[in-house]
Amino acid sequence: MSTETKDGWAGVVKGRPQVGAFAERTRRTRASDIEAFTDMTGDRNPLHYDRALAEKSVFGKLIVQGGVTSGILNALVAEDLPGPGTVFLEVAWKFVKAVGVDEEITGRVEVREVRPDKPICKIETSVHNGQGELCLTGTATVFTVPLQGA
Repeated sequence: MSTETKDGWAGVVKGRPQVGAFAERTRRTRASDIEAFTDMTGDRNPLHYDRALAEKSVFGKLIVQGGVTSGILNALVAEDLPGPGTVFLEVAWKFVKAVGVDEEITGRVEVREVRPDKPICKIETSVHNGQGELCLTGTATVFTVPLQGA
């Protein structure tokens, strides 16, 4: 009987990531992000559209949907780390500060665990605004599909 562990990362475009590896992306939110997210989801919360109401709220400004804030993390795992073919299996996110329209945000992912037998990682995730304030924090488990011909 063999005690060898199968390499679950064979065929993964960027190969097996290392614990401690990280990636970041920065972008500026736009009013068009709100409209695009509404087109996809139907989320028409007045905090995203009614400036007068939003300015009187605890947020003091128009805010983007949480999916716009967390969306930068989708790009990070699918494009940067672990990379092409990666999808979320599980997320545990806490939204700690709302993101406004025309705010710069930086998403970060850092590898915490890598399974050798399957292309699965546990990662720390965060999104900060341009002032360095934490807006989203949490963890995720991701799976990277081996892509043939990629």
